[in-house]
Amino acid sequence: MNVLINPAAVRKDKHVFNCKLDIEGLATNQKQSGRCWIFAGTNVLRLNVINKYQLKEDFELSQSFLFFYDKLEKANWFLENMIDLADREVSDRVVQFLLTDPVGDGGTFSMFINIVNKYGLVPKSAYGETIASSSTSRLNWLVTNKLREFAIRIRESLQQDVDINTVRLLKEDMLNQIYRIMVIFLGEPPKSFTFETYDKNGKFLSFENISPLKFKDQVVNAKVEENVSLLNDPRNAYNNLYTVDRLGNVVDGLKVLYININVDLMKQLAIKTLKANQPVWFGCDVGKFSNNKFATMDMGLFDYELAFDTKFEMTKADRVLYGESAMTHAMVFTGVHCENDKPVRWRVQNSWGNDNGDAGYYIMDDAWFSEFVYQVVLNKKYVPNDLLKLLETEPTVLPAYDPMGSLA
Repeated sequence: MNVLINPAAVRKDKHVFNCKLDIEGLATNQKQSGRCWIFAGTNVLRLNVINKYQLKEDFELSQSFLFFYDKLEKANWFLENMIDLADREVSDRVVQFLLTDPVGDGGTFSMFINIVNKYGLVPKSAYGETIASSSTSRLNWLVTNKLREFAIRIRESLQQDVDINTVRLLKEDMLNQIYRIMVIFLGEPPKSFTFETYDKNGKFLSFENISPLKFKDQVVNAKVEENVSLLNDPRNAYNNLYTVDRLGNVVDGLKVLYININVDLMKQLAIKTLKANQPVWFGCDVGKFSNNKFATMDMGLFDYELAFDTKFEMTKADRVLYGESAMTHAMVFTGVHCENDKPVRWRVQNSWGNDNGDAGYYIMDDAWFSEFVYQVVLNKKYVPNDLLKLLETEPTVLPAYDPMGSLA
């Protein structure tokens, strides 16, 4: 597709921003995995540690630690859904949807909150990458295979009127098997650890025999529950609360909730957050009108009209309704360039390594934001009270297979 690239779009998308975080952190690399949401989340949280302890910008929190427990919790979530849906035909659309990808790598920020608050955080040095965490296909295949097998046993047991308590005992044994598989692939996550490092001035720092939950609270100061997810889904009414049926990871954990707002307000609130020197986690459809070589997301990047004498005429709502677009990737905004008080381009911290763009940082044209950014996560203090009050209302439930759940 490089022959279609519009040089004018490349020239205008400069890595220059009049609003940028003081400290951003180096770009990270999720490799051959779908852990973007975890990388984006930990990239936001690590700035607390880097700033507080004056660490070098290559510091990372362990993505694999959260990945391990998310996968385990998703296995339990799936089995609980199989129990709940045992009276439906296996051909039921929701049952089939859940069977398609029981423990995929993806997730939402609400799911990130659940895992962080239940299990805590550790530095990457305490639980690093393995071949299986960097390339997750074989792990996912084995766990998915076993979960589908377990689903058969659960459904058959309940359909034969086996006592629910007996079925739950079966489920516990199933989860023990999943845990063992994951430990073999990824290693056992630490219950406590010692973190030793130097700050950027060479001063020695040590946190001895600390648990992941204490590290989260005392070192990272991660108050993830203070964040809220804002959605731009033009199919549905704005200024309303939404959730997605059967989307989650931790049973009895935080429900996935989205406040749907118009895209201009979303931009205003994101800019407000960036101007307060805070990063912004966001979800988008990254593959559309983007190029890794130039690390650019721009509606004018490819000149299809010149090459094919055709235009794209679907609206954002049309693309979601007809399967042309959905949330596929999470990243972090660390800057924005405004002219005449309006955004022109956005600075994006990706998790695909540091070979492309500005050492792994991408540029997003503002028009691209309007069309392909669907979600931003902001601290509640940057969100108007009238929107926050919507969290107290009963959410509209979107179906399990709705595109607004596709990031998971």
